[in-house]
Amino acid sequence: MSNDTVFTFGGNAPHSNARQKDKTVVGGKGANLAEMASIGLPVPPGFTIATEECLKYLDQGADFSDKLRADVAEALAHVERTVGKGFGDAADPLLVSVRSGAAVSMPGMMDTVLNLGLNDETVEGLAATSGDERFAWDSYRRFIQMYSDVVLGVDHGLFEEALEIAKEDNDYYADTEMSADDWKSLVAEYKRIVTEEHDAPFPQDPNEQLWGAIRAVFDSWDSERAKIYRRLNDIPHDMGTAVNVQAMVFGNMGETSATGVAFTRDPSTGERAYYGEWLVNAQGEDVVAGIRTPQYLTKAAREAANAKPLSMEEAMPEAYGELARVFDLLERHYRDMQDIEFTVQQGKLWMLQTRSGKRTAKAALKMAVEMVGEGLIDEKTAILRVDPMALDQLLHPTLDPDAPRDVLTSGLPASPGAASGKIVLDADTAEVWANRGEKVILVRVETSPEDIHGMHAAVGILTARGGMTSHAAVVARGMGRPCVSGASQVSIAREGRVLTIGNRELKEGDTITIDGSNGQVMAGEVATIEPELAGDFGVLMEWADKYRRMRVRTNAETEADCRMARQFGAEGIGLCRTEHMFFDADRISLVRQMILAENEAGRRAALDRLLPEQRGDFVKIFEVMVGLPCTIRLLDPPLHEFLPHEDADFVELANATGRDVDQLKRRAGELHEFNPMLGHRGCRLGITYPEIYEMQARAIFEAACEVAKASGEAPVPEIMIPLVATRRELEILKGVVDKAAQEVFAASGTTIEYLVGTMIELPRAALMAGEIAEVGEFFSFGTNDLTQTTLGVSRDDAGRFLTAYVEKGIFARDPFVSLDVDGVGQLVEIAAERGRATRQGIKLGICGEHGGDPASIAFCEKTGLDYVSASPYRVPIARLAAAQASLR
Repeated sequence: MSNDTVFTFGGNAPHSNARQKDKTVVGGKGANLAEMASIGLPVPPGFTIATEECLKYLDQGADFSDKLRADVAEALAHVERTVGKGFGDAADPLLVSVRSGAAVSMPGMMDTVLNLGLNDETVEGLAATSGDERFAWDSYRRFIQMYSDVVLGVDHGLFEEALEIAKEDNDYYADTEMSADDWKSLVAEYKRIVTEEHDAPFPQDPNEQLWGAIRAVFDSWDSERAKIYRRLNDIPHDMGTAVNVQAMVFGNMGETSATGVAFTRDPSTGERAYYGEWLVNAQGEDVVAGIRTPQYLTKAAREAANAKPLSMEEAMPEAYGELARVFDLLERHYRDMQDIEFTVQQGKLWMLQTRSGKRTAKAALKMAVEMVGEGLIDEKTAILRVDPMALDQLLHPTLDPDAPRDVLTSGLPASPGAASGKIVLDADTAEVWANRGEKVILVRVETSPEDIHGMHAAVGILTARGGMTSHAAVVARGMGRPCVSGASQVSIAREGRVLTIGNRELKEGDTITIDGSNGQVMAGEVATIEPELAGDFGVLMEWADKYRRMRVRTNAETEADCRMARQFGAEGIGLCRTEHMFFDADRISLVRQMILAENEAGRRAALDRLLPEQRGDFVKIFEVMVGLPCTIRLLDPPLHEFLPHEDADFVELANATGRDVDQLKRRAGELHEFNPMLGHRGCRLGITYPEIYEMQARAIFEAACEVAKASGEAPVPEIMIPLVATRRELEILKGVVDKAAQEVFAASGTTIEYLVGTMIELPRAALMAGEIAEVGEFFSFGTNDLTQTTLGVSRDDAGRFLTAYVEKGIFARDPFVSLDVDGVGQLVEIAAERGRATRQGIKLGICGEHGGDPASIAFCEKTGLDYVSASPYRVPIARLAAAQASLR
C-alpha cells in the first residue's frame, strides 16, 4: 500500500513509487529500508510516514488529520497480515519499533521507541508464543523505560537506578542474570515510578502508545539537541523527519539471538575490513548506549585487541556468513561504505537499517581513492564524495611519536587525531570555557545527545563507557574530534569535580592529552608534529586540480604562512593585509609617530624609517611566491587602531619623539572617531595622507625588483586600493602607485609587470563597478566588509543575535560564515557583470573569509570568478570545493 504520505515496505508491498525512493519525502532510513526490501534482503515489514506530515504537525498545532490516522491503520494492517500477528492481540501480539528518519543522517539526535504494543495482557501472549517468559518481561521493562523517557518525559535515570538496586539486592553483576520473576518485579516498580512522576498510569492501549511515539518522533525534530546538530552540520531546519514503524525482531531471545552495528569498511582508517560490534541476547540500544561492553564482529579484530569474548564470526558462523554476503551486496549496490544495523532472532538474520556511513577525513580519502582503483566509482564521484570541510581534520598537527608521554590509561581508539586540553566534566562547562578561549577535553561516563553543544566546543572527548559505535564515537567522528571511549579505569566524581584514573586523581581544569588513534590518555600536554599531506590526500588533490576551473590563492602576510600555503597548494596570494606588519612590537612606535605627526614632514620622517622594514617584509613574501600573483592591500584599518591608550604608551612615545605627553594626547583626541569602521580608513587614508600609500608602493616595487634580480623570475604584484566607493578615488591613488613604480624602475634598472585594482567591499562600489573598471585592472571582493555594509550588521557584535536569526530561518547560515547569496551575492554578480562589460577579461576574485567556505565557493564558480583566496589551512578545502563546484 502507498498513499501520498504513508508508504509500506516488506512482504508483498510494491516499492516502485518514486516518492518512496526520495529521501526528502521518506527520509534516508525509509528510502533504504524500502530499497533493501526491493532487492530481496530480509527486512522486517513496516511503513514510513513522510516528512511533510512532520512539518504539517509542527505547523498546525501538533495534531494529526483523520486521513493520516486512517492511512496508518491501513498500513498497520499490512504489517499484521505479513507477519501473521495482531497489534494489541493479547494471544499473539505484533510489536513494533518507531524510529525517526530524516533525509540527512543525524545519528543519535532524534527519538526511537522499541517493543511498542506491550501491556499487561500482551506481555503474557508474548511469553506464551515465544516460550520464553524471561524474554517477554525483559522486553516489557525495556519498553516502559524507553517509552516513559521518550514520550512521557520521565527521567530515564530513575529506571536505571531501580535496575541497579534490583541487581545489587540479588547480587547480580549483569542484566542477563535477571530472571523472569526479577523482571516482573522490576516492571511493577517501573510502573510505580511512571505513576508517581507522570501523575498518570503507564498507557495500556497500544494505539495510544503508537500515536504517542509518532508524536514524540515529530517533536524530536524540534528538540534543542537536534537544532544544535543541524546548525553545526549546516542541515536545513525545514526538512522535517519521517517516522518508520516496523515489526519488531528480537535480539534478546537467548543465546541464539543477537544485535549489532557494523560498517562495511573501517570508518576510522578506511581499511577494507568489516568493522563493528555485536551483543548476544541484546537489543540494539544496548550496543550504542554503552550499558554492556560489546564484542568484536570479526575474529581478526578480536585477536588484534587481545579480547577474550568470541566474535560473531566465531560464535555464530552461519549468521555471520550471511551478514558478510549482505555487506558486499549493499556496498556494490550503493557504491559506498555502509553503516548497518542488524538483529539475529533465534539464528535468523534481519536487516534493520543501512546508510552511507559517517567516516573520518582520513577514511573518506582512503575509501574514495581505493574505490576508484576497485572500479566501484570514477574520479569525479570520488571528488564529490569527500566533504571538503572534513579535510580540516587532516590539516593540523598530531602527537609527536618521540615526545615523552605520561600514560594514565587506555581506552578504545574511537575517533582518530590527538588533542590536549583542560578537563571539563559537563557539556555546559565545556561550552563556557571554550568561549573564553580555553581548549577543553570533555570527560563523561558516556555522552548522550544532550551533550552535543559541549562535544562541539571541546577539542577532544573521553568517555569511561561505550564502544566503537557508541554515541560519543559516532558523533566525534562526524565532527572530526579525537575521541577515546570505554576507558574503564576512569572514574568521575561530579560532586567534587574530580577524575580518578587508577591511583591518580585529577581536578577539573587539569590538562590531559588524548590520542584517538591508539586510545591513550596522558597527563599534561604532549608535543605535536605537522601533518604530511601525501598518499591518498595527494591523489585526491591531484584529481581535484584536474577538474577545477577556479584558481586557489591564500590570505597571508608572513613568510611562514606563505610557505604553509604553498605546501597546501596555494597558487598565489589573494590578500596580503599590510596593516598586520605595522602592528609588530618593534614598529608600532614608528607607526604611532607617523599617525600623531602634526604635518606631512613629520609623517614622512616616520615613513622613511618604516620603508626598509616594509621592503624586507615583501622580499620574504616574494621569495616564497616568486612567479605567482600577489595581491597586496594597502593600509586599510582606521588609524585609531594604532593609537596608544595607556599612559605608559604615551610616555614612551613622548620620549621617542621629544614631544609633550599632553600634546600627543590632544592629537590622539583629534583623531578619535565615533564609528571608525565607517570613518577615516581604507582609501580615505590614501586620499588625505598620500605619503602612506606612496611609501608602501615604493616598498613593494623595490622588493619585487630585488627578488627579480636575485632569482631571475619576478613576482606579480597586484596592488589593491581598499574601500573605494568612486572612480575618482581609485584614479587618484593609482596615480600615486604608478608614480612610485616608475621612480623605482628607473632607479633599479629593472621593470616588472604589476596591476592596480580595488577591493569591492561597499554597495556603491558594486553598483558603480562599470565606471571603477575604467581605472581598476582587477576586482577582489572583500565579502567580510561587503556583508557588514550591505546588511548593516557588525561582524564583531553579531554573535549576540545571529544564532537566533539562523534558528528562526531568517538566514539559512551565519552570513559571515557562508555568503548571503540572495543579498550580498547579488551585488557580487552586478559588480562582476558591469566590470566585465567595461574591461573585458578583468581579473575577479574573492578574499573574505567566505573564500574557504564550500557553499560560498560554489557561488563563486556559478558567478564565474577567476579565483578564491583562503587562509593557509583552508587552501586544500578550497581546492576540493572548487573542483566539486566545477563538476556540479
